[in-house]
Amino acid sequence: MTAAPTQPAPSTVDWRDQIFEVFQDHDVKQVYHVPDAGHGRLIEACQKSNSIRTLALTTEEEGIPLAAGAWLGGQRSVLLMQSSGVGNTINLMGMPKTLRFPFLTLITMRGDWGEFNSWQYPMGQGTPKVLEAMGVLLYSVDTADEVKATVDAAARSAFNGGQAVAVLLRQKLIGIKNFGKK
Repeated sequence: MTAAPTQPAPSTVDWRDQIFEVFQDHDVKQVYHVPDAGHGRLIEACQKSNSIRTLALTTEEEGIPLAAGAWLGGQRSVLLMQSSGVGNTINLMGMPKTLRFPFLTLITMRGDWGEFNSWQYPMGQGTPKVLEAMGVLLYSVDTADEVKATVDAAARSAFNGGQAVAVLLRQKLIGIKNFGKK
């Protein structure tokens, strides 16, 4: 008698907790962010950590020169932002290539899968194109089971390979925001 194939047990670990584990595995010491519900749980985990310094930004572009300074000071950092904030960073996004320092950003996407807010579509659709135009490597995640391996690969490309890398955390992963609308 042949045993029936078994399904892997569903993970009880939240994907944001897996990202935090990757940060620890890669010795990330600084995390920069603007308020974002999609990153909220990850931001809280970083704030509670004794090994990671978090800094709330006024605007996303502040995170890029901070990442350069962290690298010069011997520390690894990550910038957390939403796709709507990518437009604020474009002038500075060339800095990692020009100055040749590793840069890692995790971007919660808006303006795709089930978006209700029409204002989110232009930057949500433009985010991959503008990042590619600035020489940033892109990794994309749609499901929770892809998160840890993808963020780990991105961190390796950034910190070991000296690249500018963005992980796009798609709306299928983070969920559709509706702010009470049905």
